[in-house]
Amino acid sequence: MKPIHRLRQLFTGAVFFLILPSGCEAPDQPAETHMAYKMKLSGDWRIDGDLPTQALLISLQGVANEDGPQLYLVYPEDWPYNYTPHLLEYLDKERNFTFKEIQSPVEALAKLKWNAKGYVVWDRSERTSLIVAFTAAGLEDAVVVSEEQIPLAEGAGLKMIEDFRGKFTGMSDLEIYQWAYDRYWHRCDQGFLTYMGGVGGDQMMPGIADYGMYRNSFFTDLSADPEDTLEFAMTNRILSEMNPLSLVLGWHSYVKDTEAQHISLLSSYQIRQEGLNTYPNMSFMTHVPLEEGFVFRNNHNVDPDSVLVPEPKVYITCIQTDGLGIGAYHKPGRGQVPYAWEVTMIWLETAPVMLEYFYKISTPNDYFIGSLGGPTYMYPKPTPREALPKMISIADSLRRRLDLRVFEIMDYSEGNRYMGNIDLPKEVVDAYYEGMPDVLGFINGYGPAYTFDMRDGRPFLSYDYYLSPDRPDADAIGDLKELATLNDLRPYYLVMHVRESSDIQRVKGILDGLGPEFEVVPLDVLLRMAAHTPTSATRYLTQ
Repeated sequence: MKPIHRLRQLFTGAVFFLILPSGCEAPDQPAETHMAYKMKLSGDWRIDGDLPTQALLISLQGVANEDGPQLYLVYPEDWPYNYTPHLLEYLDKERNFTFKEIQSPVEALAKLKWNAKGYVVWDRSERTSLIVAFTAAGLEDAVVVSEEQIPLAEGAGLKMIEDFRGKFTGMSDLEIYQWAYDRYWHRCDQGFLTYMGGVGGDQMMPGIADYGMYRNSFFTDLSADPEDTLEFAMTNRILSEMNPLSLVLGWHSYVKDTEAQHISLLSSYQIRQEGLNTYPNMSFMTHVPLEEGFVFRNNHNVDPDSVLVPEPKVYITCIQTDGLGIGAYHKPGRGQVPYAWEVTMIWLETAPVMLEYFYKISTPNDYFIGSLGGPTYMYPKPTPREALPKMISIADSLRRRLDLRVFEIMDYSEGNRYMGNIDLPKEVVDAYYEGMPDVLGFINGYGPAYTFDMRDGRPFLSYDYYLSPDRPDADAIGDLKELATLNDLRPYYLVMHVRESSDIQRVKGILDGLGPEFEVVPLDVLLRMAAHTPTSATRYLTQ
């Protein structure tokens, strides 16, 4: 088994790219150019389309980047994480990278095969075989190929390591994963698990697979639905054997279970979720350290001790949820209105330069907040009560390093924005107040929720409105005006969740249609006004 953690001396072309342990200093010298390759991917992820080529290149990326940042993939414009061409430009102009473009899989294997020990064949007639192939390829430093790509791999001088053609025919997913568990689990890094979920059927979007391979992870898409008793039992077995505070990479399968079931189960094992399955280039970005001397500085609008006296009006603030990098950050309108953004805090551990990039290109109207529930996406209610303070403490440490003064919580373990509840009991609210003693305030929910509190001038507010990407603008304007009528006590602090697929130009148009009684303010300004003149009654979830 290849070593998981070691000091790497990285050769990129003829240039040394050395990552030093914390506390070591490199000798003074001019900044060097780091040579790497780039390649564009198509937008076709069908098994009978371009998926075999995409899977081959992503697996090659996981192997090529084992010892350093060698291969960067540029994803199409409609990819959920739409920043890959922008981040490439940043690395080129600001971080001394020079990229040579690769035009074909043949060229990619010719230039980057040096770190590959062979290939693993997956069966296009059995979709799950590709998921198992990623596990084997990560452990064996191999690339994954479909049958028709075997001559391509052989032509590059690679030898077959595993052949899954026909091996899983007639087997259920449970049987396939049991076979993979028996063969590979003991060799995998049990601090990581990769869920190759998301879309199902005749497609797969394995953007995170390179990083799962890099981490020697076991790959799966087993169900977290208790009604799927056999898969659910195996899911529990795997999670129970992982280390506390492990990371799950990727995302649950949309055709097997729900997000709430998946995150609830992970949280019950104190396991952190880093999604989605479409995360791109993580095996590349994890090798790029922060720029020397870089300090994370948020775009604060108020001093933590400032006193802001509100007027008798409706103050509205916007929070773009679902994380940095997915959705609107590179769409038109950013910077035109005050806007808050969820920060994927775990990138400090896995890919800090990505946070550096988003902070550097921010405008004064972009305000970053900590999320989501824990150091990553977690639900506090199913997290064991004795473990919750530790999870919050880890999140607080990341929050402080990233200069974040507001923290957001979401818990769908007992419902969602359509049914059930997304509110928090008092003991959970207590844990956040105790574990994050210097935040300006907290935000709870996804859709509207009803948990409110105020302690030592630090508000705990819930969302009042969810702006769906499908809601007509005129109807959204009417909804917000109706909320202002129903909540007639002034000032009224209206926190609006904007789904990531809405761009800010659309949101600005809605805000502009609200009228003079409404004032759009930054989130930290709203929290300081709410601290001075609270108008929400304290309320928790009652069991």
